[in-house]
Amino acid sequence: MPAETPLESKRKVGRGGLDPGCPAHADADGVWRIQDYSTARSMLRSTETRQAGFDAENATRHEGRMRMPVLYRDGPEHREHRRQTARFFTPKRVDTAYRSLMDRLAEEQCAELRGRGGADLSQLSFRLAVAVAAEVIGLTESGPGMAKRLDLFFEEKTTGSRPARMWKEFRSRSNLLLFYWNDVRPAINARRGGGKDDLISHLLGEGCKNPEILGECVTFAAAGMVTTREFITLAAWHLFTDPALRSAYTEGSEAERVAILHEILRLEPVVANLYRWTNQEIEVGGVTIPAGARVDIGVAAANVDPSAVGADPGQVCPGRPLAEGTGDAGLSFGDGPHRCPGSYIAIQETDIFLTKLFAMPGLRMVNPPKVGIRAEIASYELTGLRVEVDPES
Repeated sequence: MPAETPLESKRKVGRGGLDPGCPAHADADGVWRIQDYSTARSMLRSTETRQAGFDAENATRHEGRMRMPVLYRDGPEHREHRRQTARFFTPKRVDTAYRSLMDRLAEEQCAELRGRGGADLSQLSFRLAVAVAAEVIGLTESGPGMAKRLDLFFEEKTTGSRPARMWKEFRSRSNLLLFYWNDVRPAINARRGGGKDDLISHLLGEGCKNPEILGECVTFAAAGMVTTREFITLAAWHLFTDPALRSAYTEGSEAERVAILHEILRLEPVVANLYRWTNQEIEVGGVTIPAGARVDIGVAAANVDPSAVGADPGQVCPGRPLAEGTGDAGLSFGDGPHRCPGSYIAIQETDIFLTKLFAMPGLRMVNPPKVGIRAEIASYELTGLRVEVDPES
């Protein structure tokens, strides 16, 4: 392996040693590493792999006893589920069914900020993300406090002594039960008679049992709520610390704002690494990866591969010329069968909220966030970014 080349970067979140463009190779631990864009995309699109990471090994212990959440399924069954549920995530559906909701919810969070004068941005953005995702999923019969229940459930796993791990596991299971009892179960009961058009209604129509629906709700909550919260906070951090970028965003058209968000996300993917197991030998990037191999697809590295994103890959350059087949956000939403279905929702709600936020008089960042890494899903976690606005007159 060649030595890592220093990368001049505007990244706020360090992602460790990166060697973008490095050929696929096996490390001493037996894990295959992919860090160039073309090979990473090919591996994500392969139909000869299965999901790893995201606690897949633990989740699949229940395989055969219940239907696995879509995140952990592969093959024809997975593709058919994605085909049937794609209608919930199309740009047209998002514009017609959710845009007005996003506008209202974003305004509510900004109104709270105006009234209080200051707030933790991650808390405001999480309440927004929870409410939007709840509408798509069908979690609309909840009592107050769903955001807090989910936040507690998704707390970072504890490492350390066995008693500490056991206590954290007990708390996690207790919070999952509270989420089911207060949020998921009422939604299921309200949809037993039909008449709704959301994910839970679709799952009931397929004959899914309550535990299976709970599993899907947790999966979509993690994908649609937690990751969106982190990206909103991260994007705001970039805008607060780059006056030129902030001006371009606040003065730009919707298309120009979205281009800025895609470019920030390319540079700062929420999930830096995606993992797969190979079902058979796969030839990618000029090498043969054996069957049964664990593959680490380095999204953060691939997204700064100059062969895909051009010169100065560590800089924020909206509208940069991209190689053919390279997405505006790189591989930050994944690719292939497991590509994030809610990508359009995430970008639109981020743009709606940040547009309203940065239009507020006197908006300023008081404290930058503390950066943590959730090792179990290779994502960043930003806390404590406090913002303030001028008091209401």
